[in-house]
Amino acid sequence: MDRESRGVSLRWRIIGGFVGLISLLGLLVVGIVYELTGRILRGQLNQQASVIAINLSDGAAGFVLEKNVLRLDVLITKYSLLKGVAYTFIEDRKGKIVAHSLRTFPPQLRKRLTLDERRQIGRRTLNFQGKTVYETRVPILEGQVGAAHVGIWGDAVEQEIYHALLPIVELIIAVFLAGVVLSAILARGIIRPIRRLTDIAGTMSTGDLETPVRIKSRGEIGELARSLERMRASLKAAMLRLNRTPI
Repeated sequence: MDRESRGVSLRWRIIGGFVGLISLLGLLVVGIVYELTGRILRGQLNQQASVIAINLSDGAAGFVLEKNVLRLDVLITKYSLLKGVAYTFIEDRKGKIVAHSLRTFPPQLRKRLTLDERRQIGRRTLNFQGKTVYETRVPILEGQVGAAHVGIWGDAVEQEIYHALLPIVELIIAVFLAGVVLSAILARGIIRPIRRLTDIAGTMSTGDLETPVRIKSRGEIGELARSLERMRASLKAAMLRLNRTPI
């Protein structure tokens, strides 16, 4: 393997090491931020869904008592048009659906609840129309009348996470590119004295002991240069003694 190929190989090893480290750290940061952001946004989503469901519950209480289906339909339609809402529906205390925002009410949204469960706020995650939906249930008049249900599309959460992660990903890409440039510069600085020492060692192997090793560097490369210079001086002295010794 010649000098150029050795230099290229070492250079790419150094660059690859830096790039691999930056990539690993970047993926770790993205994973942590994704997890934390997801938790925060899902918590905010639950709060948002709870507020919508509570308002729907309060607004529907009188209409459910009056059995005013027309007003319930209007109210349900109003809340179903809110951003991110997948569906809304109202059930009475017996679990019968009295109003909903869907064309046909799917059986998968029905769930048998105990009396105690009907009096409490409940949440569940389900698959609706091939997508994830987070549903919040709020009792109407403490469950004595029924409950209001609001489903929020899970895509809304993923979009919020994506928008939150985008600046971080862009920053990581910028750091990645800067790391590649920096690693290339560092690799060049490391390889240059090594190539110089390789050239000197090559000339010494051909019998040229007059060229001194003049590489001023600290650390291992500097120590290697000083050792090579001592070896050159020792070989030169030995050759001079050998030449002066009579045969």
